[in-house]
Amino acid sequence: MEFRLDLLETKIEFYDAFSLQELEAKIAQQIDNNKALMLEPAAVQHQAVFHPLHEKMLYTACVHYKLR
Repeated sequence: MEFRLDLLETKIEFYDAFSLQELEAKIAQQIDNNKALMLEPAAVQHQAVFHPLHEKMLYTACVHYKLR
């Protein structure tokens, strides 16, 4: 039996929330979680769109993590 550990070199995660504060909290929490995997954010893209069913803005973000 072979036991092999490979490091993640890159990872992309997507987030959404109905407030910027909630979105920021989600991203901050995942940044802390990904530090254990030795990943740090390399790029962040964000967008806001009106959600017609909830009648409020929906904020989304894409965070690209790379190995330190």
